[in-house]
This record gives sequence, C-alpha cells and structure tokens, in this order.
Amino acid sequence: MSSKKNLQKSKLQEGVHMKIYMILMLCVLFWSANFIIGRFIHNDVEPIELAFFRWMGVFMALSPMLLIHFKHIMRVIKKHFALMMVFSVLGITGFNTLLYIGLQDTTATNALLINSAVPIMIVFLAALILKQKITNNQIIGIILSTLGVILLVLKADLLKITALEFNKGDFWVISAGFSWALYSVLLKFKPKELKGMQFITAIVFLGTIVLLILYVSFGYGFTSGINHLDNHFMIILYLVFFPSILSYIFWHKGIETIGADKTGQFTHLMPLFGSLMAFVFLGETLELYHLLGMSFIAFGIYLSLFFKKKEKLI
Repeated sequence: MSSKKNLQKSKLQEGVHMKIYMILMLCVLFWSANFIIGRFIHNDVEPIELAFFRWMGVFMALSPMLLIHFKHIMRVIKKHFALMMVFSVLGITGFNTLLYIGLQDTTATNALLINSAVPIMIVFLAALILKQKITNNQIIGIILSTLGVILLVLKADLLKITALEFNKGDFWVISAGFSWALYSVLLKFKPKELKGMQFITAIVFLGTIVLLILYVSFGYGFTSGINHLDNHFMIILYLVFFPSILSYIFWHKGIETIGADKTGQFTHLMPLFGSLMAFVFLGETLELYHLLGMSFIAFGIYLSLFFKKKEKLI
C-alpha cells in the first residue's frame, strides 16, 4: 500500500513538473522577443526611458493588487526593507536597464552568447550562497546546452568566434546577466509573508520608484516619453504583459518548484526560439546547424532535469 502511494505521489509530482517546464518555455519565449525588441528600437528610445515606461506600465497593471493588499505589502516592505530593495534593484531596475543599455552597443550575436552564461552563473551562485551541490549531470548538461547555443549563434562555424568584437555594450549585458542570476538565487530568501503576486507587485512598486528617480535625474521629460508611447504603444504593451508580468510569474513559479539551478537551464532556449521566430515570421530557412544546436540544447536540458531522476529509479 505504501509503495502504491509513493508511486501515485511520484506520478503526481512528475505531472506538476511537466506543467512547470511548459510555462518556463513560454517564459523564455516571451523574453526572447524582449531581446529582439530592445535591439530593434534602440535608436528611438533610450534604455532608461524604455525600462521606465515598461515598468510604469506594469505598475499600473498591478495597481489593483497593490490597493487590495496595500497595508499588508507596506508592512512587509517596512519589515524587510533592505532585502526587498535588493530584489527590486536586481530584478526590476538593474537587470532590464543594464540589458537595454548593453543592446545600444552590442550585437544580437554577442548578447545571445553572453546570455548563455546565465545558467552557469545561477548554478555556481547557488552552490556558493545556498550550498547546493553541483552534480556531474548538471555540469555536462550546461556544457552541452552552451555548445548548442554557440552552434546556433555562430551557425556551426566555430571559426567565426575569432571575428567577434567585444565592446562596452557586452560588459553591460554581462552585468545584466549577473544581476538576474543573483536575483534568481536570492529568491530563496524572499519574505514568506508575501504570496506570489503580492511579492511581484511589491518589487515592481519599489523598482518603479527607483526607475522614476533615475528617469528624472538623467533629465528625461514626460512629454518626450508620451511621444515614445504614441509611436511604440504596441511594443510597450507587449513588454508590460508578456516578458514582464507573465514571464515573472512563470519564472518565480519555476524557481519555487524545481529550484533556481534547474530553472536557469531554460535560458538556453532563447536563441532556439529566436531561430524559430525568424523561420516563422521572417521566412528564414532551417539549416543543419539549427538542428545540431537544438539537439545539444535539448539533450543538455534533459541531462540537467531528468537524467538524475532516472538514475535514482535504477
């Protein structure tokens, strides 16, 4: 009887994890478009402007949640002010602003290569801060996934890596990646008094205030901002709801369920989704290197997420 209950529990847990994997893939799909958008409008909208209006839109969308739970959220912010500010600066203000600043100067190729280091940063920060053990399967999985990213970005011509030129934008993207990796690991310490949406609302509230201070300090005007909103309304609307609200909900749920180290592996799907979007929307062809890259990424994620579980059953 006990064995039957354990089997049912195991199957139920596997079902929950499969749902998490699906929403994490959606999360990364939305973020893939965020990279493209950030580069696409970098000549029209300054990084701080884009970050500010994106998160101001998110704040407005979440304002009903803030009003309903205002006293409770404010009480928790006051109790854990330093910690909540760390989450806000790393996850809202810092990550997005640093990324948009980097996309002003760096190429999409460089950004994708650099972004592939985020899962590695998460695994090692988790080992350093949370004392989590790094398994051999995780290391092999990360290496294979990273190789898959490189094959996709460089179109399987590894000699192209010698032609890459790194500039100051790349260092901003590295900083953005480190900010997100540290944020993801530190979520282990988020206040238990705040539920999922309450926590996201709280850090968006604080992060938007910091962005407002930056926006005003750098001399940006609200009239020019309104013009940007008029010209890029649909883009801002997409940024507000998909890579912000939905992706943050999905990412937090993933970390809560399977841990930061395994959740971080899904970041390697970004260049894969980018290639598929180019195929669907831009009419680009799928080449052999796409299939090679996809295979390495898929097998790397399989090793990190599933293979250890299989070993336990043997």
